[in-house]
Amino acid sequence: MQVAAPSGTRSSRPFSAFERMVAWRYLRSRRKEAFISVIAGFSFIGIMLGVATLIIVMAVMNGFRTELISRILGMNGHVIVQPLDGPLTNYAELATKFSAVPGVTMAIPLVEGQVLAQGVGDASTGALVRGIRAEDLAKLESISEHIQSGDLVGFASGAGVAIGSRMAEQLGIRVGGTITLTSPNGDVTPLGMNPRVKAYTVSAIFEMGMSEYDATIVFMPLEEAQLYFNAEGLVQSIELFVEQPDAVDALRKPIEDAAGRQVYLTDWRDRNRTFFSALEVERNVMFMILTLIVLVAALNIVSGLIMLVKDKGSDIAILRTMGATSGSVMRIFFMTGAAIGVAGTIAGVILGVVVCLNIESIRQFFSWLSGTTLFDPELYFLSQLPADMNADETISVVIMALALSFLATIFPAWRASRLDPVQALRYE
Repeated sequence: MQVAAPSGTRSSRPFSAFERMVAWRYLRSRRKEAFISVIAGFSFIGIMLGVATLIIVMAVMNGFRTELISRILGMNGHVIVQPLDGPLTNYAELATKFSAVPGVTMAIPLVEGQVLAQGVGDASTGALVRGIRAEDLAKLESISEHIQSGDLVGFASGAGVAIGSRMAEQLGIRVGGTITLTSPNGDVTPLGMNPRVKAYTVSAIFEMGMSEYDATIVFMPLEEAQLYFNAEGLVQSIELFVEQPDAVDALRKPIEDAAGRQVYLTDWRDRNRTFFSALEVERNVMFMILTLIVLVAALNIVSGLIMLVKDKGSDIAILRTMGATSGSVMRIFFMTGAAIGVAGTIAGVILGVVVCLNIESIRQFFSWLSGTTLFDPELYFLSQLPADMNADETISVVIMALALSFLATIFPAWRASRLDPVQALRYE
């Protein structure tokens, strides 16, 4: 039977100062409740680490994607124009027309070809030669503003080439040195095709921060590239750079109209669709996996609160006989568990933000500590570990952590509110 509350006793308002006081007292550690406090502590640490890990991983993956896009789009055009009705011999005229299209910032005619690059001794590597006009290369800020040594004066005169820093390191070449390029498509003779071998002076070495490009790209003056690849007077494609890369679909019709001939258009999304789709899938899977850390911590809240309810049976009976309603008891234990989740979430956000703001210093420290290279540029393309926190994602992580914490407290709090005061006192 239920013990009746004293007549005239009125229940307190929901989440009143009395309920908050009792909830706070239950959070405080006492000697006989040491084990319960340990469980609460592990729950706090688990939620904190789970939230921080989610924020850090999402920020690093966002930064990785942003940096890759900026590097890829800084080197390659947003829209590539290729002919369908014959070679591009009027490329200079078309480049001028494309540059006049609203939304297009730059049009660059290109000649490309694969070669074998040789440096000092027997050092050699595969390379991609990009024939480009000197004035267009000067407009590519990802290259012209990241010249590590040398300058583009020799390139502009047509007497030199520009190579990436990693290629220069692999081949042992410095500015003023010679790089030998070998192309399988050379002169046609009665005995067949002879490879074309020619040496060029390196006038500039650039480092744009993406290892794949720094190790494989050779920029050559356009006219020289046309001669080298047997493409005198023509180019293979014209790359267009636009103001808003995500809105290239709206420019397709104006670009086709400006071309005045049959052309085939591809944009940066088509050329990199598989790569960025894989990044997006990995990002979503990582979010779901790391959410399990927060879920496990929330389940610890359940076990800790159930043990606390069992330990506080006599206290609950006294509260009920003093006039506390079942709803008041439920709110007390709900606040006790929710406080752990809220505190853990806040601490996790602070920890995650601090780590994200110092991610590169932390990477360097652990690289020094372990004696190995963490986040190797040869594998991850970038020379630094990026972190780009997104406000919407951070808020979603906080909401998810708080929701799991609150849901975890409902069942133990409900169990406490349903506890029979007479049975609780009898068991005590």
